[in-house]
Amino acid sequence: MKVSQIAIIRTAKETLAIEASAILGLKDRINESFAEAVEKIYGSKGRVIVTGIGKSAIISTKIVATLNSTGTPAVFMHAADAIHGDLGMIREDDVVICISKSGESPEIKLLLPLVKNNGNLLIAIVGNTKSYLALHASIMLDTTVPKEACPNNLAPTASTAAQMAMGDAIAICLLKLRGFSPADFAKFHPGGALGKKLYLKVSDLYVQHQKPLVYEEDSIHKVILEITSNRLGATAVLNKKDEVSGIITDGDLRRMMEKNNTIDKMKAKDIMNKHPRTIAKDELALNALEMMRNNKITQVIVKDQKNYEGMVHVHDLLKEGLV
Repeated sequence: MKVSQIAIIRTAKETLAIEASAILGLKDRINESFAEAVEKIYGSKGRVIVTGIGKSAIISTKIVATLNSTGTPAVFMHAADAIHGDLGMIREDDVVICISKSGESPEIKLLLPLVKNNGNLLIAIVGNTKSYLALHASIMLDTTVPKEACPNNLAPTASTAAQMAMGDAIAICLLKLRGFSPADFAKFHPGGALGKKLYLKVSDLYVQHQKPLVYEEDSIHKVILEITSNRLGATAVLNKKDEVSGIITDGDLRRMMEKNNTIDKMKAKDIMNKHPRTIAKDELALNALEMMRNNKITQVIVKDQKNYEGMVHVHDLLKEGLV
């Protein structure tokens, strides 16, 4: 390994260690003030307005996104824009969270009296407990860090990591208080693979295919035609009551051909797997994927109570981005 690469790796590890230490250091500062802040937000009839300037403003936008996606309505307000008109977005019942490392920014100093005069609860996430922001906030959450990861101790790194972690802690506490469920999460995340894992159902997939089926007494010739024509690599086998009694895959056919020279007299029931994996049509598609993974199979039979509905293939899950 080159000397330059060794230095790069060392610096990266030092950076992560400093930031990790900054976050872990918050544990001892999660106290009654933190609990009170969460309770006030939870009991509020308004929104959470998160504000800051510079890098703290960027962290504010992330915290707002996390709050919104976990059931707590939140809005970002840039501290500089607030004193030039955006202050009008704050409503009577809103809770304001102001984020700052120094707590002494001119914009913050100008903003605070305006927020307090409006009667809004002001929560500070601040890295200087003796600052103007810390002393004038209704509730102060301490995110002081010993040093930044920046070798010059200037660029916000450890301090912003601590701010973000504190925001996440607030959001997750609120999530638990609200009893926020995976179903609730899905409502706010309908897009992409994450959303699909939470709302896409088996019934959304099997309807895209034909319904491959043969009966127990059908010939192997018919089994081959059914599997080939439907391109799912398998067919369900039904009994006289139209109930699923088994499954035959293309693998079953290959194994049969290896063991038998004559198949003319063989029937579907002779080679079917009598214990097929089945799933209800209203189950999440993600559960079908887990079933396939756990049993090392590529198809699952879909049922509605005792009725055969169709089949889901692992390719369906691949196309939806779940794999």
